[in-house]
Amino acid sequence: MEFLKRFKPDLTISSPGRINLIGEHTDYNLGYVLPTAIEKIIELKFQKNSTSSACRVYSKDFDKGFEFDLKRISVSTEAWENYVLGVLNEILKRTDKVRGFDCVLESNLPLGSGLSSSAALECGIAFGLNELFDLKLSKMEMVSLSQIAEHTYVGTQCGIMDQFASVMSEAGHVILLDCRSLEHQLIPMKLHPYKIIMLNTGVSHNLATSEYNVRKKECEEGVAIIKEKYPTVESLRDVSEKMLESCKLKMTDIVYRRCHFIINENARVLQAAKALQEGNLEVVGQLLYEAHEGISTWYEVSCAESDFLVEFSKKYIEVLGARQTGGGFGGCTMNIVHEDAVERFVQEISDAYKKRFGIELSPFEVRPSNGTQVI
Repeated sequence: MEFLKRFKPDLTISSPGRINLIGEHTDYNLGYVLPTAIEKIIELKFQKNSTSSACRVYSKDFDKGFEFDLKRISVSTEAWENYVLGVLNEILKRTDKVRGFDCVLESNLPLGSGLSSSAALECGIAFGLNELFDLKLSKMEMVSLSQIAEHTYVGTQCGIMDQFASVMSEAGHVILLDCRSLEHQLIPMKLHPYKIIMLNTGVSHNLATSEYNVRKKECEEGVAIIKEKYPTVESLRDVSEKMLESCKLKMTDIVYRRCHFIINENARVLQAAKALQEGNLEVVGQLLYEAHEGISTWYEVSCAESDFLVEFSKKYIEVLGARQTGGGFGGCTMNIVHEDAVERFVQEISDAYKKRFGIELSPFEVRPSNGTQVI
């Protein structure tokens, strides 16, 4: 784009992806999650361009950009543009201070890998414009409007976890987040001598066109049935296994299985948080394996590639636990691996994966890191 020749940024923002240690699909069921930001980021550079409403955004990774007018924002046919436009749409409902700007994006976050590059982009745009134009939006306002943008412009009915983790994380900690009250607690994540190794399956997913929204509707159907017998129930967060069993005959098997997973996954999050506080990494690892079993057989959002990697990891005494992470149907598996075994584990599992699926595995380490910030 022509403006790149004259681009001199006023501001640079680092907006991270995230991992969720445990608590998959519990966020939109108003339950508990245990996420943290990671060192993989989107870097966003901003400059004011002296116009009242002309805006230009360019992605170095895609080598493409787009232009729009603040006075005429609407949903784009290009999916990635809607993460930007949706955030602008929400910001403009809250303030009239935004003027013309240019933005250049560059990412080392693998797309479709379950590390929430979408939330990183949304929160990076919100955070950057807040700084650039002194909008005085709070961190929670930026989290909330980014989530709404994904609902309205992207079409994914996501919970609030991804955006919350991207903005609110602190290095060396995970966040025990109550997705209903938004009460949260920072829990130190002391892993030594273990490391978190992510294995990118190379199998991409698109939440807006996957089964994500279907799962949300299935959970809502379960809540509606349970609510007939237990009127105080507002979400699966309020439901015990005993309550679910008492309503089982009124549900389809699929709806029952979805509800069963969420109720048990919520319990696992609280157990994992307690185990981290006690320094019991072995319990955390076992909970990861239990979570993957639920993801695969009860919630059915895994895939053959992820199942293979998790099963293969069980051969190693040095691996405490593993599971698929992210919305599902591919992305990454997360593995807690003793530092002395990382090299051997990665080499052997990569060879086995290539032999089985013909795909080069992409391994990388992640560490709990700070949320979105000015560089």
